[in-house]
Amino acid sequence: MKATLKEGPPNPMIQQSLRVRVSIVNRHGENLVGILHDTGSEELVIICHGLQSSKERIPMVNLAAAFEKEGISAFRFDFAGNGESEGSFRYGNYRREADDLRDVVQYFNEKNRTVISIIGHSKGGNAVLLYAAKHNDIHTVVNISGRFDLKRGIEGRLGKDFLQRIKQDGFIDVKNKRGKFEYRVTEESLMDRLTTDTLEACKSIDHNCSTDRR
Repeated sequence: MKATLKEGPPNPMIQQSLRVRVSIVNRHGENLVGILHDTGSEELVIICHGLQSSKERIPMVNLAAAFEKEGISAFRFDFAGNGESEGSFRYGNYRREADDLRDVVQYFNEKNRTVISIIGHSKGGNAVLLYAAKHNDIHTVVNISGRFDLKRGIEGRLGKDFLQRIKQDGFIDVKNKRGKFEYRVTEESLMDRLTTDTLEACKSIDHNCSTDRR
């Protein structure tokens, strides 16, 4: 994986701390863009955003700043297809986002950083759990408001007859309250969500891994 670094201005409230823009190429050749809150500490926390969100949303910025104040470096980034990162937004996409997270962790490992925790907010909470179920290299995993039963909430977003409609048309276009198009849900992406089993993922996490749900 390749990455480019561009040094940003230091936070005036914190001495010897930098905000650094980082671009990491994932396994699909897409640039994942993030902000490293670099305190000089080798220990690093990685923060993952939720559905249709980004690294710039308040929860991610505040979490990174909180670790920064404690002298711990933090990295908040955009999953592929979100924020500044390359790629197309896809509904579902849980396993692929866990792979994005894997590529980010490996990049920092190669830079001699020690990733001490991965933290996910909302959909990002599912990504960190799926990561921990597959890889036994992060010993503290924090899920903040991640949806446990991924079958819930779909009807409210897609409508009561969503299965019939998506079988018939192959997709459903989601619009906001004003009727403006937001994104397309394909049958493939819907099945990705419906077949992602958070309970089984949690059962697969090593018992030595400390998991926390907020």
